Amino acid sequence: MFSITVRDHIMIAHSFQGDVFGPAQRLHGATFLVDATFRRDELDEDNIVVDMGLAATELRSVTSDLNYRNLDDQEEFKGVNTSTEFLAALIADRLADRIHQGALGESARGISRIAVTLHESHIAWACYERSL
Repeated sequence: MFSITVRDHIMIAHSFQGDVFGPAQRLHGATFLVDATFRRDELDEDNIVVDMGLAATELRSVTSDLNYRNLDDQEEFKGVNTSTEFLAALIADRLADRIHQGALGESARGISRIAVTLHESHIAWACYERSL
């Protein structure tokens, strides 16, 4: 299995519902380092997994919709706990949509898996991995 990873970051504000979240039930900020890993069994005809520049551009496009936003104010997240795990899956699903739409080039259709990791800090992070 071959893979490449591109990186971005986002800064958001949000709050959570439920006692399990303790003080995070109040509005707070979070800065995430975002890693998107693209995997495939065989390299394409150019001997790459995917064009790293296109992958970075599409990751930035997906994350820009979240960056510098209070997610509590976004209609699509009303009543949703926008946990680190939830956001990792959201970004992975949006990247998968971009691949299916051809935004990363035709050869990117050979990508078999995407993993998105959101690093909350140097000691805590969450990952979501999915098939294409």
